Amino acid sequence: MDKIIVQKADFDLSTEVKLARENNSATGAIVSFVGTVRNLEDDSLSSMTLEHYPQMTEKSLKAIALKARDNWDIQAITIIHRIGELKVSDQIVLVITTSKHRGDAFDSCHFIMDYLKTDAPFWKKESINNEESWVESRESDKDQKNRWHN
Repeated sequence: MDKIIVQKADFDLSTEVKLARENNSATGAIVSFVGTVRNLEDDSLSSMTLEHYPQMTEKSLKAIALKARDNWDIQAITIIHRIGELKVSDQIVLVITTSKHRGDAFDSCHFIMDYLKTDAPFWKKESINNEESWVESRESDKDQKNRWHN
C-alpha cells in the first residue's frame, strides 16, 4: 500500500512508521528518511517556500513509487512532501519503505529520495537576507540519481 501526500501541515515520524507497518506481520525492515530545511553556512537563510502544480506533482510522485516497486520487493511506501513557507529546521520530506528484508528497504528509500530531488516538480525559493531567489538544480543530485542506472 502506498501513501503519497503533498501537504502544508507537518508530519509525525512515529505515527507514519506505525501506519506503514500496520497489518503486515511479514515486515522485517522499515527504513525512513526525514529531510529538513537546513541553514546556509553563513546562517543567512530565513525561510524556503515550495510551490508545485498538484496534478503534475502527484503523477510524478506515483511514478517514482512505481519505479521503486519495479526494482525492489517493497510492501509499503510513504512519501509526504510539504509545500508552502518553511523555516530552518522544519521537516520538508518523509520517505518510508517497508520490506521483508533490509536491503530492499534501504535501497528503495535511497532511490526514492534521489528521484524526488531530480524528478519531482517542486519549485523552491529561498529567502536570504530579505531577498528571494529560486533554487537551481544541482549536478550532484543528478549524479546521485544516475548511479541507479549503472
